[in-house]
This record gives sequence, structure tokens and C-alpha cells, in this order.
Amino acid sequence: MKIYKTQKEVEKDIKDRVLTIEGDVKFECSISISASIKVIAGDINAWDINAGNINAGNINAGNINAGDINAGDINAGDIDAGDIDAGDINAWDINARDIVYNAFCCVYKSIKCFSWKAKREKYQEPICLDGKLEIKTKENEEDNDVLNAIKLREMKRW
Repeated sequence: MKIYKTQKEVEKDIKDRVLTIEGDVKFECSISISASIKVIAGDINAWDINAGNINAGNINAGNINAGDINAGDINAGDIDAGDIDAGDINAWDINARDIVYNAFCCVYKSIKCFSWKAKREKYQEPICLDGKLEIKTKENEEDNDVLNAIKLREMKRW
């Protein structure tokens, strides 16, 4: 397992705007990078991740801020992302453009997205225990501060 304890250790391993890790990785620090994260045959365990795109097996994290997330399973505190394509999602809050999941998408608070879709024929619609599922429209897009922040971050990053 690769363990990062500082932002500088992470930045040192970035090549051509991609942090590639073989096997499991653990971030013992919050990271904010202008790069994508690619984990080959491994899982991510972290508290705060702010990155371009994240491709991994399982992601266990506190907060994830990313352009696109492609993962096996996601267990997270808050997810603030462009697009999410995952196996199963278990989170506190999700604010995304589009969500594609395998069979389950469950959150404690709320889900805000333009669309959601299950990959399987047999699936559970997204569940919000203490809040609600809000389908965003182009009309309310301008009022969505988080979505605008994502776009601004993406423009600055790339």
C-alpha cells in the first residue's frame, strides 16, 4: 500500500498531469492537485480529495471534489463532482451533473443532479434518508452555487 503523508509527496509522483498508483493508496493528508488520479488494481482511502478525474476500485473518503469519478464502490462523506459512474454509492451528500450507478445509490442528506441512471435492469431508485432527490434543470443551474464552483474549478485546473 502506498501511503502519502504530505501534499509534496503526492505532487512528486505526478507525471504528465496524472497521479498513477499501482495497488492500494492511503492519503493521510488532504490533497488538492491539478491532475487526475488513476489507481490500478487498488483502492483509495482518504479524507479530502480535490482532483481532476478519479479512476479507482473502491474510494473511502470524507470529501471528494472532482471532475469525473469512475469507481467500483464509493463510500464517502460529501461528493461534489461533475459526473459519477460507479458500482454502488453510499454518501452523506451528492451534488453532481449526472450519476450512473450499478444497483444502489443511498445518501443521508440529499442528491442534486441533472440525471441519474442505474446500469442494471433490477435496481433501487436513489434513496435520501433525511432529505430529497432534486433533479436540476437549466433554469435553476444559475442558482446552483456548487455547480458553478465545479465549473470554475475545472476551468482553472485545465
